[in-house]
Amino acid sequence: MAKIGIIGGSGFYSFRVGCPRILQVLTPYGKVEVEEGVISGKEVVFLARHGRWHNLPPHLVNYRANLWALKRRGVERIIGLGACGSLDPKIKPGELVLLDQFLDFTKQRACTFFEGGRRGVAHVDMTNPYCPELGRVLSRVARGLGVRLHKGVTYVCTEGPRFETPAEIRMFRMLGGQVVGMTGVPECVLARELELCYAGVGIVTNLAAGLSGRKLTHREVIEKISGLKEKLTELLSLAVKQIPDRRNCECGKALVDGLATRKAPRSTQ
Repeated sequence: MAKIGIIGGSGFYSFRVGCPRILQVLTPYGKVEVEEGVISGKEVVFLARHGRWHNLPPHLVNYRANLWALKRRGVERIIGLGACGSLDPKIKPGELVLLDQFLDFTKQRACTFFEGGRRGVAHVDMTNPYCPELGRVLSRVARGLGVRLHKGVTYVCTEGPRFETPAEIRMFRMLGGQVVGMTGVPECVLARELELCYAGVGIVTNLAAGLSGRKLTHREVIEKISGLKEKLTELLSLAVKQIPDRRNCECGKALVDGLATRKAPRSTQ
């Protein structure tokens, strides 16, 4: 049975699992620390995106190493958590969102495993960036728990680590963005390139810049997530239990038509 991965964002640096063990996973992009354990008889691999002590800012997270490490440990499905600010008055702090589409405003991140050379070139389809099967499980569990989980949400990913300006927030709203964060991209893209299922769950911690009438602070983000941690842990534990053993989605075939590299023609010299 394939393992299930959970990526924790700001304020979510560990996860309660049975028989926990810390492992150092070597990848072509660097070493990654993960925690493995069991929930309801299923093997889970937890990864703290920013490190256990939050020593990595969003723009310096080694996203390629993280995703490669999860794949190497036998993960096929990933639930990625991330703090975000709301651009939509209907989405309030303390609520959760299930990501459906994204707008990428990052600037300097390694965003693909396919950079030519031995791995070649690929153009992966992102029509549906997030796994629908995982999304259905999370929606069902949230409904059963009475947790407000907004579906069909468009996520704006910015470079960070600074917060956005009110002018940027106005632009993002005009473009259809509903929440804004700093870590969801390229994480979901890299998962797709590795043909992994990925669901993005946003934890709404605040109203975005210019919407609340006061300045934003990281302390506010951490305090809001701390207050939601028990409910999030329950949601994730039940979701892990209900995820089917076999995948019934198209995520595992993401590269079928995406590889662009062809064999070089033979020299006529």
